[in-house]
Amino acid sequence: MEVYTKTFQTPNGIVERVQTKWAGFNILLATGSNGFLACPAIDVKACEGYGVAAAIVESTPDNPIGTLERFGNRKVTKANAKAQALGIKAVMTVSDAFALIA
Repeated sequence: MEVYTKTFQTPNGIVERVQTKWAGFNILLATGSNGFLACPAIDVKACEGYGVAAAIVESTPDNPIGTLERFGNRKVTKANAKAQALGIKAVMTVSDAFALIA
């Protein structure tokens, strides 16, 4: 297992991107003080039960996010109610959502 991190500055503050990599599988997420964006391996509805704003970023086995650099070029596919209250919605770019979770 390998873990990588990369900091991204938004107009509203810093977002930390994290990748945990195993052979053939990755979990990627971007965290800020208001919530996080993640690959589809995370259950954002369950996160809402903990009071956390969370949204899913587009990724499939045929077209995975793959790297921290590609993360910002994707779109949000699903957001829980807490994330929607921040203004995060499906089809918005992840780079726009970064500023909302910072």
